[in-house]
Amino acid sequence: MKNKRILICTLLALSCGFFGGYISGQISLMLHSQKCQNQPWGFKQMCNAWETPGAMWQGSTAGIWTGTILGAFVGGLATHQERE
Repeated sequence: MKNKRILICTLLALSCGFFGGYISGQISLMLHSQKCQNQPWGFKQMCNAWETPGAMWQGSTAGIWTGTILGAFVGGLATHQERE
């Protein structure tokens, strides 16, 4: 039973980490791209190209860490067994 618990916690932590990384990356990208809204078309495209990698990296990294930690915590709570 202990091996199943470890497997469930690991899979839940990893899936929450990837999901958190994706969502956080998208939010960060949306926030960073607002800096480029008042530019003319050509400069707006260059600004978005400049902002996108940093925004995705920053948001994804934070989301992966947060999602993984929270996923592991929830997985541990979900598979917790009372000792007799």
